[in-house]
Amino acid sequence: MQQAAAPKVSFVSLGCPKALVDSERIITRLRAEGYELARKHDGADLVIVNTCGFLDSAKQESLGAIGEAMAENGKVIVTGCMGAEPEQIEAAYPGVLSISGPQQYESVLDAVHRALPPVHNPHIDLVPPQGIKLTPRHYAYLKISEGCNNRCSFCIIPKLRGDLVSRPANDVLREAEKLVSAGVKELLVISQDTSAYGVDIKYAASPWKDREVRAKFFDLARELGEFGAWVRLQYVYPYPHVDEVIGLMTQGKVLPYLDIPFQHASPEVLKAMKRPAAQDKTLARIKQWREECPELTLRSTFIVGFPGETDSDFAYLLDWLEEAEIDRVGCFKYEPVAGASSNAIGNAVPDEVKQDRWNALMARQQTISTRRLKRKVGTRQQVIIDEVGPTVSKGRSKADAPDIDGAVYLSSRRPLRVGEIVTAKIERADQYDLHGSVAGF
Repeated sequence: MQQAAAPKVSFVSLGCPKALVDSERIITRLRAEGYELARKHDGADLVIVNTCGFLDSAKQESLGAIGEAMAENGKVIVTGCMGAEPEQIEAAYPGVLSISGPQQYESVLDAVHRALPPVHNPHIDLVPPQGIKLTPRHYAYLKISEGCNNRCSFCIIPKLRGDLVSRPANDVLREAEKLVSAGVKELLVISQDTSAYGVDIKYAASPWKDREVRAKFFDLARELGEFGAWVRLQYVYPYPHVDEVIGLMTQGKVLPYLDIPFQHASPEVLKAMKRPAAQDKTLARIKQWREECPELTLRSTFIVGFPGETDSDFAYLLDWLEEAEIDRVGCFKYEPVAGASSNAIGNAVPDEVKQDRWNALMARQQTISTRRLKRKVGTRQQVIIDEVGPTVSKGRSKADAPDIDGAVYLSSRRPLRVGEIVTAKIERADQYDLHGSVAGF
């Protein structure tokens, strides 16, 4: 008897790493049910678009992706953050098969089943035990919670994704263990507010191996450090208990890297943004962290042109940046987002002023980054290899998260393998990247 052809699904994943994790979960389920992934829309039986709805520009990109899928295929299922407020999608593309919000895996699968029933072949196990990953084999995002309890005035993520819902610690650790045993060398710990992990479940302990592990930022980080992989902490708000994790960095349990979205430094702007965590003592704490862990790398994001931001607020931010010496910086020009309370503030900053401030901040940051990286010339750094070239390979040091930070370009006497961790001698630095040669394996 001839086996029926497996139904083919084309998949578009937009937005942040948290959305990527949602995509991986949907794809894992689909592959388990015998669906195949198609590389092109026109060869597929249907298309799933996982949207981003954080900023208006992201919504436009999402609508563009849906339009492309409709034109090339015609059978389209929409999910993700933009799906939480479906009116705009329905108005633009009334023919989409289904629209669901973020984390609504069952709704997506139900819609797929209705439009394209699975063909069951009991003799083939399509899914490895660690699931299907959209990142390269050597690193993986580990999402420890959904949603957020903060109410920052520029952000609608709590409206889209709801309040904080933390996973039990043993659930996270089980996933991490599977990933590491499948060859993952680096775990990127993510959520909307990573350092608030467990507050919603009162830090409840759960059984793991021969002990109980609390659902607490420090406890989870300590346990993840036992797997022997690089552990990178991202989206960390600077609550006081973050200080405890610096000790895990000096012990080599987690990477000496913190991604803290400060967003601004001026007390007035931070107040208008309704940012959580006391940020008035931040400079003193950064100094203390660096004294305790000199190799600490700090990455952050900032918003310029927030409503009411004055020239003196912006000057304050530049001075703060100089003193804090943040290693890696992403900067966004403020965009009003439908549904955000910051829209009611007034005192909008003109677009050309936003652009000037963005240029000034990035120029200042380039100087800081160049200065920080120059200090690494002559040192030896561990580097994880992401891409192998004929003469030069590209990797990342412990100071570099994938896709958002710099890279290390290495020459080597022997061929390197993707996912390999090597010791590199750093020979020169430019504004964002390091260059060197492999000194040990």
